[in-house]
Amino acid sequence: MKTLIKLLILFPLSICLFYQNIFASEKIKIGLIIPLTGENSVIGEKIIKSTRMAINKINDAKIEIIPKDTKSNPIDALKVSKELYKDGVRIIIGPVFNESTKYLDDLKEITFISFTNKLIGNPKNVISAGVNAISQLQTIKKFNDKNNLLESIFLIPRSEFKREIEEAIDKTNIKHKKVFYYDREPTKLTKQIEDLTKYQIRKNNLKNEIKRLESLSFKNKDEKIQNLKKKDTLGNIDFDSVIIADFDENLKSVATSLLYTDVSSKRVTYITLNQWFDQSLLKENSLHPIYFPSINKSNYEVFMSDFKNTYGLDGDQLSFLSYDLVGLVYFLIYKNDFQITKKIFLKKNKFKGKIGVFEIDKNTITHQLNFYSVENNNFKKIF
Repeated sequence: MKTLIKLLILFPLSICLFYQNIFASEKIKIGLIIPLTGENSVIGEKIIKSTRMAINKINDAKIEIIPKDTKSNPIDALKVSKELYKDGVRIIIGPVFNESTKYLDDLKEITFISFTNKLIGNPKNVISAGVNAISQLQTIKKFNDKNNLLESIFLIPRSEFKREIEEAIDKTNIKHKKVFYYDREPTKLTKQIEDLTKYQIRKNNLKNEIKRLESLSFKNKDEKIQNLKKKDTLGNIDFDSVIIADFDENLKSVATSLLYTDVSSKRVTYITLNQWFDQSLLKENSLHPIYFPSINKSNYEVFMSDFKNTYGLDGDQLSFLSYDLVGLVYFLIYKNDFQITKKIFLKKNKFKGKIGVFEIDKNTITHQLNFYSVENNNFKKIF
C-alpha cells in the first residue's frame, strides 16, 4: 500500500518534470527578414551582426533567430515570412523598408516589428519600431513647454513624410501658431521663406526709417542712422520658434534661408527633428544653436565602438535599433511566461533599451527621447 501511495505521488511529479524539461528545451523562434542580397545587402549583414551581439548579451540558449532574405522586395518579404510561419515562427523582426510591408497582412497570425518609423498606412499586424514623428514631437513639446515657446511655426516640406508630421501634431497637441509648407527646390524655397517672414516688408521698414531720420535734425542723428544701416531689416518677428521637419542638406537650406531673411537662431529658436548627431551640423556655426530630439548619445557611441571592435566595421542606425529590438522582443516574451501571442504588444509596457525607453501600448511603440542642441562645435544634452 505504501509503495502504491509513493507511486501515485511520484507519477504526477515525474509528468510535471517531463513537461518542464520539454518546455525548457523548446526554442523561442524569432524571425528576422532583412535584405541579404542586392544593393542593400550591407544593411542586412550589419543587422545580423548586431542581433548576434544582442543574443550574446542575453545569453539564453532558448532563443533562436532565423534570418531570411527579403531582397528589399515586398513579394519576397511575404514569401520568406510564409516559410517562417510554416516553421512555427509567430513573431518577426523586420522588414527594413516600409515598402516591403505591403503584403504582410496576408499573415495575420504573425506580428512584424518593422524598422520603419512610419505609422500611417501599415498593415495591422506590422508595428513600427523606428523613432517616429509622434515620439519626436512629444519631446519637442516638452522642451517648448519648459521654455514657454507658444508661437512655433512648423516648416514642413511637401514630401511623402508630410502626413506623418501632420498626424503627430494632431496627436501630441503641441502648441503652435501655424503650419507652413515649402518646396525643397532652392529658388522656390527662398521666396517662400521671404513671404513667411515678411522679409520685404521689414526691409522696406528699415529703408523708410533711415529716410525719415535723415530728414530730421536731432542729437546723435548720424550715430543712430549708422546703427540702422548695420541692420538688414526693421520690425518684429511674429513667432518665437521654428520647427523644421527636414534633414541633411534640406535642413541646412531652410535654416540658411531663414538666416538670409534676418531670422537667425539668435532671434527665434531653431528646432528640428532627430538628426542622429550629423557631424556636418557642427560646422554650421552661423546657424547655431539648433535643437533636436534624439536617442541616447552616450549609448549610441558605446554601441558603435563595440560594433567596430567586434566586427571591424562601422555600425549604423539600423544595426543600433536591431540590437534593441532583440532585447525588446525577448523582454516581452519573458513577461508573457515565454508564450508568443498577439497580446504581448497590446498591453502597456516599458522597456529600457540602448536607444532609450520603448513604450508599448495597443500595438504601437513610441520612444522616450533625449533632447540636444548643436552649439560651440558640440552636441549638448539638454535633458
